[in-house]
Amino acid sequence: MTPLPEENSNAAAQALGLRVQAAKDVPLTAAQDRFNQLLLRIEAATQALERLQAWSDRYRHAHMQLLYEAANQTAQLHKRLLLFLHERLQGDDLTAQQQRMARQQVRRLIAQLTASSDAQIQALDEIYRDDDAAHEAAQDSVVAAQRLREKMEAAMGQPLHNPSLYQSPDEVLAAGMRQWQQQHVADEARKAAKRAARKAQRRTAAHPQQVPQHIETKSAIRTVYRQLASLLHPDREMDPQAQESKTRLMGEVNRAYERNDLTTLLRLQLQVAHVDPQHLARLSNEKLTAMSQLLKDQLAALQDDGWQLESQLKRELGLALDAPFSEEVWTQALHRIQADRRYALECLEADLERIQQGSELKRWLKAQALLAKEHAMQATLDGLP
Repeated sequence: MTPLPEENSNAAAQALGLRVQAAKDVPLTAAQDRFNQLLLRIEAATQALERLQAWSDRYRHAHMQLLYEAANQTAQLHKRLLLFLHERLQGDDLTAQQQRMARQQVRRLIAQLTASSDAQIQALDEIYRDDDAAHEAAQDSVVAAQRLREKMEAAMGQPLHNPSLYQSPDEVLAAGMRQWQQQHVADEARKAAKRAARKAQRRTAAHPQQVPQHIETKSAIRTVYRQLASLLHPDREMDPQAQESKTRLMGEVNRAYERNDLTTLLRLQLQVAHVDPQHLARLSNEKLTAMSQLLKDQLAALQDDGWQLESQLKRELGLALDAPFSEEVWTQALHRIQADRRYALECLEADLERIQQGSELKRWLKAQALLAKEHAMQATLDGLP
């Protein structure tokens, strides 16, 4: 997540009134400075997460709808192309070589549409499944799948589970992605466990009094919570409007306490209890250290939420980006994907219109055959060590 500039973070934290303010000519203690720095980082992470969520709310639905519509339009155009080629194959105006190239295109289209429940596509699948050349195409698919599997295994650093189950490149790619995701999740869990273990070890070594400190940490947030609960108890309010307001605020207090959200509780304390903003400066270093541990946990949770949301959006929206969130970069990437989808549809529509003429169909078949050979050659080169 991209942090806020330091001056913006300072202004935001000061606006909350939560920072420890140094007395005149008295520098902040290390505990006070640590507390302030964590507040700044929490505010930065919160605003970065809010920006990412706002960007998602603005663009996600429209982009997903466009991808869905583009996929449907592509499937419809592929079906029209498939039916057209099948019809032309029933005539006698194509040479034997052209018929072979047309059948290759038919099989490729059927392979792309096999997930469809359309009766016409399923019927054509039955017709061309026993085609003599289908065996050759299947063998080519197996070879391509084998090359792709080897590349994916090299990238993952481990063999693909049950490779004999996957006979096409698409199947291998889907299986590899599933296995990579499982491996990634497992690796992240192991790293998190190691970090937690090292953190616990460091705390034990640096603070033999860990149990009392834990108690002090819970006490720090419980003290603020109890003060707010006492002030906001709805049953003690007779005025219906004030009672409704306190009920709403008490709900916010309870939710913050459940997730150890100290910053929200401190903000509500300033708002409701009207405490002196300088009261934080009068807290002991031990109390501030305990509160800082809560802030550190809160910061880690915010950063994890941001990482999870970024990863989810990248998967859903098809964003092949390694850089952290940037509204300008991510928006431009969405526009490129959308432009690519529109261009591909326009090209497919133009091909369908052009090949209605026999001479254009023959040129198109030759061009598609050459393109298929180029892809196969590139796949072979990519598979070389």
